[in-house]
Amino acid sequence: MTGTGTARALDPERGTLDKAAGENFPVAPFFLPRAWREDLMAVYGFARLVDDIGDGDLAPGGADARLLGLSPEEAADRLVLLDAFEADLRRVFGSTTPHHPLLRRLRPTVRRRSLTPEPFLGLIAANRQDQQVRRYETYDDLVAYCELSANPVGRLVLAVTGTSTPERIRRSDMICTALQIVEHLQDVAEDLGRDRVYLPAADMKRFHVQEADLATKSAGASVRALIAYEAQRARDLLNEGAPLVGSVHGRLKLLLAGFVAGGRAAVRAIAAADYDVLSGPPEPGKVQLLREVGVTLRGKG
Repeated sequence: MTGTGTARALDPERGTLDKAAGENFPVAPFFLPRAWREDLMAVYGFARLVDDIGDGDLAPGGADARLLGLSPEEAADRLVLLDAFEADLRRVFGSTTPHHPLLRRLRPTVRRRSLTPEPFLGLIAANRQDQQVRRYETYDDLVAYCELSANPVGRLVLAVTGTSTPERIRRSDMICTALQIVEHLQDVAEDLGRDRVYLPAADMKRFHVQEADLATKSAGASVRALIAYEAQRARDLLNEGAPLVGSVHGRLKLLLAGFVAGGRAAVRAIAAADYDVLSGPPEPGKVQLLREVGVTLRGKG
């Protein structure tokens, strides 16, 4: 075991938080106030760990399972592990101390920012759904999944920064759903390797795409047309959500602009690859990302 595996074995809290540096979007950038950064990192630690559980990235006999009171045999079942993690999460909002250090780290943030359990439970529910639902029939079904897997993150950012309003939450949900869809488009091949397909079956049928077409080394014309269609949906959601950026001020405006710009730059990278996401995940360059940040800050798109 090397690298992050060793870090997790020795210190599960540090091993999870260190993954922040490799995320597509800055988790708690340096320009934010220190108190915000600390609370956003606490939220990130929760979200990253629950995703690692859902993706099967934890060793069944590792420290995380032991902290949650599970044997290696019990922890080998992801649903059992998610149930144990949810039970420990509820201690954050109760009167007893959580077992896992990432949840102990989260507890002061929850108190300080008056956070509610719902966004955290949504993220657990999304990972539980990943164990039980591996295909989505319609776009609406996929959006409903994103309401659990992505939208809670934006809502938590607004809550931590004390800027939640119904309209901001509505715009944030659009942005987060778009970012999740873009990530699915970039990771079609990887997801298929996990026996998961996030392209709606109804859309695949419309564009005459079979699952076998997603297992090739490069995308054919029908797959490219499908990816272009879904990418446009994500672009439209980003544009609808973008007024959120103009509704806030200061450093938070820059953070939110980074999220929108990251999604727009990723969509442009997919388009620049001629919508061939099977030969490798299209990733935007730093210059393109900075250009999109500027465009977003000026309220254009």
